Amino acid sequence: MVASLSWRELPEEIAEYEALRQTPAFWQAIYPFPYADLILGWAEERQLNPMLVTALVRQESRFQANIRSVVGAVGLMQVMPETGAWISDQIAEENYSLSQPADNVKFGTWYLDFTHRQYGDNSLFAVASYNAGPGAVSAWIEEKEFANADEFVEQIPYPETKGYVESVFGGYWNYLRLYDPAIAAKINAL
Repeated sequence: MVASLSWRELPEEIAEYEALRQTPAFWQAIYPFPYADLILGWAEERQLNPMLVTALVRQESRFQANIRSVVGAVGLMQVMPETGAWISDQIAEENYSLSQPADNVKFGTWYLDFTHRQYGDNSLFAVASYNAGPGAVSAWIEEKEFANADEFVEQIPYPETKGYVESVFGGYWNYLRLYDPAIAAKINAL
């Protein structure tokens, strides 16, 4: 709803919107950090950047714990039930519910860590794989040699995955600038 403020047409409303955009509260409303303890805990356990995990959760579910996609993905990190069953075998976790935030983030971060390990800790490949699947990303990497990250993103053949990667990493940047004091200090020094 905060983002829809940009649709205002009257000059005084536009001025109010522009002033509001200059406040941290505006950006924190657009990039909230709910489930912070849960995300921070599992990100630390898996040695993942918590801001990247948060950006992925924002993109996957907009922090709606009970959401289910049209293809059946469940919860905050939109884990497919088949993937959840495979993960449960890998971690020997029999009693879980993907609709429960704690289990969903536990399984989603395990899978994100798995994709990071699969691609030598390359977050770009890992996030693309989270959306398109490891088989697709491995084929893209095998098919072409990418000189840099931008080249990889531009050549993602699935429009949904290309947009997904751009959104997750755009969100990641915003989470870093809003919630990482070291990054915020560097930006403010510019």
